[in-house]
Amino acid sequence: MVFKKSFYTLVLTLAMATWSLADPITTEALSAGGAVTRDRHLKEISDVMRGGRGGYFDIGLYYTPAPDQLPLKSKYGEHEGFAFRQHAAAFATANVAKHLHLGALAWIDRSGWDGEDFLLYPTYNSFSLLRTNLTWGGVFTNTEADFTLALGMQQQNVEHVGKVYAAEEDTLAYLWTHARWGFASAQVSLYQDHWRSMRFSLDLESREIYGGKSDGWRTYLPNISVGMYNKKGDDDSLSLTWEQNLYGQRLYSEISLDLKEPGFNYAILKYYPDPSRMLGFEASCIRRRNREGVSDLLWGGAVDLMFIRFAYNAAFDYRNFYGAKGTVLAEIKFNLATLDGLLFGRGGTKAAPMEKENRTVKNKDQAPEQDKRIQLRPEEEKVIEAKGIRYEKKTPARGGR
Repeated sequence: MVFKKSFYTLVLTLAMATWSLADPITTEALSAGGAVTRDRHLKEISDVMRGGRGGYFDIGLYYTPAPDQLPLKSKYGEHEGFAFRQHAAAFATANVAKHLHLGALAWIDRSGWDGEDFLLYPTYNSFSLLRTNLTWGGVFTNTEADFTLALGMQQQNVEHVGKVYAAEEDTLAYLWTHARWGFASAQVSLYQDHWRSMRFSLDLESREIYGGKSDGWRTYLPNISVGMYNKKGDDDSLSLTWEQNLYGQRLYSEISLDLKEPGFNYAILKYYPDPSRMLGFEASCIRRRNREGVSDLLWGGAVDLMFIRFAYNAAFDYRNFYGAKGTVLAEIKFNLATLDGLLFGRGGTKAAPMEKENRTVKNKDQAPEQDKRIQLRPEEEKVIEAKGIRYEKKTPARGGR
């Protein structure tokens, strides 16, 4: 009991220490949050579309309990408050004809910063920024041709923009499309008559969940993605992301490089106890840049326990949660993908262990009766005859009585 109290006290002390040392997030990072969210939606859709059918569900939120955990830095100084992100996603398909599947998807985020901790009703003060981003669309898949086409719209609803931020407005003008043929896929995002982003991917790694190999050299082929972003002015970017299976589809490395201004963006070492990716651990290194042109390395990691995720300076949070760093983040969440009745985490290569066991038991129960009979070895059968009476005496099998 004394040990438990000491342990909890140590954890609380460390957490409070990280909150007091946390770096503030900037108004520029919050203003860029809408574009970051739209791109993340498309990246996650690309991951889910590797099979082109099945289903997916996701829900979660970041919880930052202390007002000084992620303060806001503006031209007026630092302000205590709460950064937040609430997210949900759903994808489902139906078999409408032989080899043909139709489906629909929707990704939604409500995010920003507010002066009060809230779940539904913020305060909308002078330093608040709140927006909702929705990505939705339809999906068509031909399994015989191994081809998927998805297209839809991205829209933004601005709830409130404080006086310290650049002006924002509602928009319905974002269009997107995703096409996949075999292991190759391409995505394009359009705004009015201009392209905003393009992504080309080669998912070369063989995955058992999608009918590929469970082991062998094909499972060690890389997953490569090239992203191009058309930003305002001359601030365009071109990046390369390389994901590599290092051991048994449990240990992976992921590295991102900036191709326009050659340099290293981030590197992640990821470990999944099971290839289904229901649980995960990661260590990451980020090269961050500031306005003075100085770059330094930021080290961190995360622990994903399926229903809750803890992170400190993790690459994902730094890139997708307003550059959050210097503090422990907790994300309460749940996501699950399904294909042909099998369950796995997003990006998983095999079904969850329990699903494999259930499938094995089901197949055994459906086996022909003659396959279930216990056959005794010939040497275990003896025939004894006495006075016209014939009977068999069977010796016990190994392990029996």
